[in-house]
Amino acid sequence: MCQSYKKNDLVTVTIEDIGTGGEGIGKVNGFTLFVKDAVVGDVVEARITLAKKQYAYARMEKLLKASPYRVEPRCPHHRRCGGCQIQALDYERQLVYKQQKVRNNLIRIGGFDSDCVDRVMEPIVGMEDPYRYRNKALYPVGTDREGHVVTGFYAGRTHTIVPSTECYLGAEVNKQILEIIVAHMEKYHVSAYDETTGRGLVRHILIRKGFNTGEIMVCLVINKEKGKEGIPQQAQLLSALSQIKGMTSVSVSINSEKTNVIMGKEIHILWGRGEIRDVIHVRDMGKEGYPYTGQELTFSISPLSFYQVNPIQTEKLYSLALEYADLTGREVLWDLYCGIGTISLFLAGKARQVCGVELIPQAIEDARANAERNGIDNAFFYVGKAEEVLPAFYAEKQGEDQLCRPDVMVVDPPRKGCDPLCLETMLQMRPDRIVYVSCDSATLARDLRILCDGGYELRRVRAVDQFGHTVHVEVASCLQRKD
Repeated sequence: MCQSYKKNDLVTVTIEDIGTGGEGIGKVNGFTLFVKDAVVGDVVEARITLAKKQYAYARMEKLLKASPYRVEPRCPHHRRCGGCQIQALDYERQLVYKQQKVRNNLIRIGGFDSDCVDRVMEPIVGMEDPYRYRNKALYPVGTDREGHVVTGFYAGRTHTIVPSTECYLGAEVNKQILEIIVAHMEKYHVSAYDETTGRGLVRHILIRKGFNTGEIMVCLVINKEKGKEGIPQQAQLLSALSQIKGMTSVSVSINSEKTNVIMGKEIHILWGRGEIRDVIHVRDMGKEGYPYTGQELTFSISPLSFYQVNPIQTEKLYSLALEYADLTGREVLWDLYCGIGTISLFLAGKARQVCGVELIPQAIEDARANAERNGIDNAFFYVGKAEEVLPAFYAEKQGEDQLCRPDVMVVDPPRKGCDPLCLETMLQMRPDRIVYVSCDSATLARDLRILCDGGYELRRVRAVDQFGHTVHVEVASCLQRKD
């Protein structure tokens, strides 16, 4: 029988595993502890913060013996900031953890046999340099106790801002942009938004950069209905931002709602274009170093566009999706949750016809513009929820359109996975192959089980580390119809 503990108890524990949130896991007298900031192999003194009957949460008070996998993080705020949960863990060990996380979810949640999983899983695709990889960052804006404007990232599981203009995962230019904006707000007494009262002007700062083009976008999310006249001494701010090399677009997003939703739907361009552009290349995932194959596409990215945040790893992920689709040029296929058409347009270059579906109207406008920009005329896009568009199309066109019996279906859903009705319709349409790209291996495992129970066989799975120093990992998978 395990010993019980209570809040504020101090215990010494050896960390033997990593939890889904990046916390270290260890046991003391049969009692399981989840210890924040501890890594596998550490021996730590931990203070219990929340005690349950069989387990407890704790924070590391003292490192008694460092793990051989422990490294010194670059960021001095890594323990407080909610962005990087495992920056203190050696990067190669991070990849081992993520590979194992996907494997465990397929077995535990998906119910797949361990031998099957080991047969279909391929080595994780890691990064050459797991820093400075993010092409997008959203910074909350607030004030400190002295009333000074601050920006940074939220502390883990809170809305308390950890003040910092330097993030080692983001582009180096972000620091310069943030310092210009904060200095302008201080000089001209521009107020920061207060979540409690709903007062104040500037809520968030969005920065996006096209890594292959060098183009930069800044969008200030403001709590005001005055559109592009909403920032005091706006001309001075625009003058300073426009001097930054690569600056292409400065805008404001109007969000006057008391909500956790960051971006407002109303965008006003203050300076430059309304979008930036970036280029994605197709890589040969079967060769060492993943060289470019020569195929490339240009994409337009607006403030509201969904666009993968890690451009180098995105090229590898989408190249895997294209490889798994195994196209010959004769196929018709669906791309569900298509965003601005990134995967759709790569598939269109190798297929006869592609139909993309996306909920956000602006993203579909971007997808159509991206198709035209790249000279692609065999990709078509629908606005709506995949679980509504797909069943409606199938019910209306059943037996009359080859898209009711597609060769391939590609899905890249949000973290919650595919809607049950969407999965049901996919099984009714019975494509030869399904390529499932996921940002959450738990919901992926759940959905793969449904598809396999419906007549498919899991053939290939490969994790791609899109988010170094965090617990998140993308996964590409391929299913083949059995009959």
